[in-house]
Amino acid sequence: MGQVLKAAVARQRVLLSGMLSAPMERLAQHCAELWPDRDALENLLTQQMQTLPSCKYLYALDAQARQITANVTARGLLPDQFGRDRSQRPYLAGALAGERFTMSDAYLSRNARRPSLTAVQRVENEDGILNGYLGADFDLRELPLTREICKQPEKWVQIKGDPAIRSGLFNQQRVESPLDQRIDEVLDLLTELFAVHGVFHGKLHFSSSRATLWFINDPLRYRILDIEDLTDPGIVLTYREDPYPEDAVIPLEKVGEVFRTFRELRFMDETIYLRAGSLNIFNGMVGLNFSCDGSHYMPWDEFLEKSLGFWLGTGESIITRENQRNTP
Repeated sequence: MGQVLKAAVARQRVLLSGMLSAPMERLAQHCAELWPDRDALENLLTQQMQTLPSCKYLYALDAQARQITANVTARGLLPDQFGRDRSQRPYLAGALAGERFTMSDAYLSRNARRPSLTAVQRVENEDGILNGYLGADFDLRELPLTREICKQPEKWVQIKGDPAIRSGLFNQQRVESPLDQRIDEVLDLLTELFAVHGVFHGKLHFSSSRATLWFINDPLRYRILDIEDLTDPGIVLTYREDPYPEDAVIPLEKVGEVFRTFRELRFMDETIYLRAGSLNIFNGMVGLNFSCDGSHYMPWDEFLEKSLGFWLGTGESIITRENQRNTP
């Protein structure tokens, strides 16, 4: 997912650069004609503020990156920033190295602690000699970007957990929880809630005997069900009926199969076992958290294709283990 997000950020930076570079270049040319007259520069920057969409602060720096104007804002001047040495700020590095126009990576602003970025334009006189720099700060929440939702890649992701837990893995063993004792009842009821009552995302915490559920008709709030709730079929009376959505990625008949596989992973070994499992029917992803604190996220169909031996490092299949459990 990290690479996908990085690519999305890179696309936004390209859009921003295209939006800012030309107006910054024109404004720098006007600044060069008035350099280094503070009053004239501040008047110019105040008049031209609207040419830089959503700009928060606009200012001029000398060749050593010391500020020679106040911060110009849409509400007036902030003179306390006059004389500020910005030479050590990371967003000046490219400009001080000779680049004509640079745009910083996003950073947390020093005062407001909000995600920001800074564009810097080189200011030169008619002979191409460096006068200084024009700086423009932007608050990321105010920039007019597309901000399309970054789509989660539908592929297996494995994440290592706490090293302290992993190092002590073989000094622990599974302790039977109240949920373990009534696991078939719980899984059947959970399947019913997905199938008929609008649950679209659910996480079952085996070790702590609880479930966390999100409902289609109230997606911004989650419900926590304890073991008493999860073993009481009457709780379905408290949730309205919502038919299984047609745009769900996972077929309804496979939901129960996913949960039965959770059961097998829970009991597969006394040392390496499932602590929590989740399913989201719209992105079709299964989430797994094991006793070693490692986590896995994978598409539901890939999850069902894995044998029990895949998780244990043996050749045993989940079907074989389930048949053994059901044999009198």
